[in-house]
Amino acid sequence: VQLQACGGGLVQAGGSLSLSCAASGRTFSNNGMGWFRQAPGKEREFVGAINWRGNVPIYADSVKGRFTISRDNAKNTVYLQMNSLKPEDTAVYYCANARGALGSPHTYDYVYWGQGTQVTVSS
Repeated sequence: VQLQACGGGLVQAGGSLSLSCAASGRTFSNNGMGWFRQAPGKEREFVGAINWRGNVPIYADSVKGRFTISRDNAKNTVYLQMNSLKPEDTAVYYCANARGALGSPHTYDYVYWGQGTQVTVSS
């Protein structure tokens, strides 16, 4: 499976960005998808995930109410809409394809990872 994430960039605090992740090479619609992020000097952390059907999203507490994950199985794409961005959201964002049908907050539940896209939020 190949995952291609894009949409990162530089934005001021309070602004919005929309990330997308296109998948190829595997039956995308059968598996959960997740977004994680990693800031310099920190471990990779969970942001949000969604089940195969796209009707059960889960979020980290730090982004709940600000970020929205969604997917379009016809386009083999998962999205992360990020609103009310904060400087602490600055990180490289990774999409990942889960081993099973559900979304998960654990990195070990994911088999394939995208290359990451940089999100920088200035204060």
